[in-house]
Amino acid sequence: MKKTTFLIAGLITLLSCLSSCSQQPTANKQASIPEKFTISKEVLMDKIKGGWAGQTIGCTYGGPTEFRYNGTMIQDYIPIKWPDGYIKWWYDNFPGLYDDVYMDLTFVDVFDRLGLDAPVDSFAMAFATAGYTLWHANQAARYNILQGIMPPASGHWHNNPHADDIDYQIEADYAGLMSPGMPNAASAISDKIGHIMNYGDGWYGGVYVGAMYALAFISDDIEYIATEALKTIPEQSTYYQCMSDVIRWHKEFPDDWKRTWFECEKKWSQDIGCPDGVFVALNIDAVINSAYILIGLLYGEGDFYKTMDISTRCGQDSDCNPASAAGILGTMLGYSNIPEYWIKNLKEVEDIDFAYTTISLNKTYQMSFDQAIQMIERNGGKVEGDNVIIACQQPVPVKYEKAFAGQYPIDKIPINKDLADVGEFTFEGTSVVFKGYVRCQKQDYVAKAEMYIDGELMEIANLPASYTTRRNELFWKYELPKGKHVVTFKWLNPIPDAAIVFGDAVVYSDAPMQITHQ
Repeated sequence: MKKTTFLIAGLITLLSCLSSCSQQPTANKQASIPEKFTISKEVLMDKIKGGWAGQTIGCTYGGPTEFRYNGTMIQDYIPIKWPDGYIKWWYDNFPGLYDDVYMDLTFVDVFDRLGLDAPVDSFAMAFATAGYTLWHANQAARYNILQGIMPPASGHWHNNPHADDIDYQIEADYAGLMSPGMPNAASAISDKIGHIMNYGDGWYGGVYVGAMYALAFISDDIEYIATEALKTIPEQSTYYQCMSDVIRWHKEFPDDWKRTWFECEKKWSQDIGCPDGVFVALNIDAVINSAYILIGLLYGEGDFYKTMDISTRCGQDSDCNPASAAGILGTMLGYSNIPEYWIKNLKEVEDIDFAYTTISLNKTYQMSFDQAIQMIERNGGKVEGDNVIIACQQPVPVKYEKAFAGQYPIDKIPINKDLADVGEFTFEGTSVVFKGYVRCQKQDYVAKAEMYIDGELMEIANLPASYTTRRNELFWKYELPKGKHVVTFKWLNPIPDAAIVFGDAVVYSDAPMQITHQ
């Protein structure tokens, strides 16, 4: 997800530009969700395969562009290429690109081993102890879990400054794929697992993506899927309002996705939570990146290439967004209807295990199919011979929650000192987040440090030097009384050749900063 600098090297000489596929037929408009929906086992498997295939292809297609275009679209004259052997090349050279997929597979594997009623702690520990590198909300949750802060507290914004980030949104595909025609069942799964790492709008991103996958099994109308799935999101949420705007703007500007993109930038592009995205162009917030998924789906009009390409060209997290869009569309179309132009590269890797797993795509297809059958039967459906009868669900909204309520970024103050040289740090506001890291050649070293605010001990923190188990931010404290605050730190176990390095401090208050001009 956040590994762009590791992914780009050497690609220019590798890539060669090929022509794109032809457009799929226009879908029929749908009026309502049926009470029952009958689908053959063969078609059900085809759609599940299409979802996983689309996700993998979309992630690969956008890979070289990820977070290289922040706050700007990727212009039409910039080629996004698809050479032969492309997916295999990424598997061999930068397998971390597929964090979208192997994070999903962590949860699929737990369901496979422990069943549909597997406790949330099993999912939490599975990804917290996995060998892959994580970023943002996922890494914050991993740290929390390893420190004994279990879900849902691990994803709550008081404990996770990245609670609104995109993380669960990119890994919620499994929930929809195992819940065909049952968006509320997908939401229930996401309630349990999505709160491991996210809260509020960050969680809603995964709920919405899961619902769109679920409805893609029973409808071939993308606009209907997008609109019905949105009923799983509380209307008062920022997330709902943004997606509703995208659907409305698509109707107002049906032939101009760039106009809708621009309207989104004007109204919805601010990021207030992620300490890496405040005061800069980078935006990993679920709201705007979900908007880019939706722009691709609506303006893609059922065409696999067009859907992927538009979601990618919206920028920001431009491998994860086309992965979600292509996965949802791939579920709607089915594997057998994804053009060979895209599938031929995928076929080269379908028997290869994803990095950090013992699961290949071919294994994933079967595991996901088996779980879907179990979910269908558990939720009032049944299997009759070669047919599967789904008891479809009318979407209902999940609970309302909001991260960073009343928090307004007002300053980012550079510190750029080791802890020993920080002394007293003074700020005026209601909240503060200190960015930084521990530098030490001994990767098993864990610094222990205290933070005091206005003379009161706020926290004794364990700060691992290991990048895999690191704390994303050194310290933070939200919802202090408004006013001037003095922060000091104490390092309890210093060792030679180690340092606790402070970067910036992000300061919040209870109202936006007022800009005045002399």
